[in-house]
Amino acid sequence: MRQLNVHKIADEATFNAFHARVLAWCALIIVFDGYDLAVVGIAMPAIMKEMGVDATQAGLMAGSALFGMTFGAIFLGTLSDRIGRRRVISICILLFSVFTAAAGLATDPLTFSALRFLAGLGIGGVMPNVVAEMTEYAPRRMRATLVTLMFSGYSVGGMLAALLGKTMMDSFGWQSVFYAALAPVVLVPLILRWLPESMPFLLRAGRLDELKAVVARLEPTLHPAAADRFVLPDEDRSDKAPVRHLFADGRGFSTVMLWVAFFMCLFMIYALSTWLTKLMAGAGYSLGSALTFVLVLNLGAIAGAVGGGWLADRFRIKHVLIGMYLLAAVSITLLGQGLPTGLLFVAVGLAGASTIGTQIVTNAFTGQFYPMSVRSTGLGWALGIGRVGAIIAPVLIGVLVGMALPLSMNFIVIGVPAVLAAMAIALVDGRLSAAGDHRG
Repeated sequence: MRQLNVHKIADEATFNAFHARVLAWCALIIVFDGYDLAVVGIAMPAIMKEMGVDATQAGLMAGSALFGMTFGAIFLGTLSDRIGRRRVISICILLFSVFTAAAGLATDPLTFSALRFLAGLGIGGVMPNVVAEMTEYAPRRMRATLVTLMFSGYSVGGMLAALLGKTMMDSFGWQSVFYAALAPVVLVPLILRWLPESMPFLLRAGRLDELKAVVARLEPTLHPAAADRFVLPDEDRSDKAPVRHLFADGRGFSTVMLWVAFFMCLFMIYALSTWLTKLMAGAGYSLGSALTFVLVLNLGAIAGAVGGGWLADRFRIKHVLIGMYLLAAVSITLLGQGLPTGLLFVAVGLAGASTIGTQIVTNAFTGQFYPMSVRSTGLGWALGIGRVGAIIAPVLIGVLVGMALPLSMNFIVIGVPAVLAAMAIALVDGRLSAAGDHRG
């Protein structure tokens, strides 16, 4: 009788069609998640005009989804460690698809905000679960690359929202881009059937036949015998209080530092996602040109995510992150300096690479930091705490826009958190990482 460590099997597996399918499913889910999140920023100028709201009210309306995302990330991230990741992902897709589409029917700010809050539960809840899914099944030697490649779907979703906004809103109104968000509902039955369940969950639930089937696809050269026993390493055996493990074994301070980094990075992302179109339109660019900046921001994000993941698999991911955060501070500050158009596009692309792209690498870093059994919980809490920054950002920048301050001041406020995030990542103790990076 052999004892087969499911964590070790996943770590040492050779990339194959099974991994490619997991990557494709998770990336597709993130595309739709990114679309639902970006659609408000794309439509914000039209919404403000039709509903007669000022910049401060618009910031509060955008923040309502982020408030929902805080609860979704914390509670739905934790719930997946109890009822299974596949079910929770399906619940999240239903939430963000149905209620984003319903927001297109809203005619007043309060109804719009309530529906966006409910959509936010799903938007926030799905992120930690798909990151945990990809992290669990990715071979260790290419884990950061696969996680960041998957999460680049977030930027594809943002680009899709911008493209649909440019082509649909003039003809069909801002509501049309919200109605389009209903499409992912058709994926739910397929996800329940084809997305593999978490191996620790299957083991704890006693679903050994299903676990053997997953392992056979994960590592086809391994042929478990009837007498073989699947096991988890000690650190991956969760109990009824998974949150407690985020602070166990000396991880408490590093957990808080990760929360600070998430807070700061998500502040920057949602400040740019919500207000970049409006700020650029206010600086004299047409709405079409301002939406082009959103496309460039998300193209940069894809380059930053994939490039950052590639670097993270070859160098210390912690050092890569620090460099990316410092790049964010510089590039965002440059956005308000009256650059020539060509250089401005470069700065916007770098800002996307070093904010959205950096958040994706930070997700990978966090997923590797925690043991497998509490990975969704760790990511969920980090994203949930980070959503507080995401909630504050649209409101604060909305107030600044309403004050008609110089453009440069707005971007300085958005860029300063990057320096604080770099400091927080520097203080995370890599010796405690579940991924085995013991270099500090």
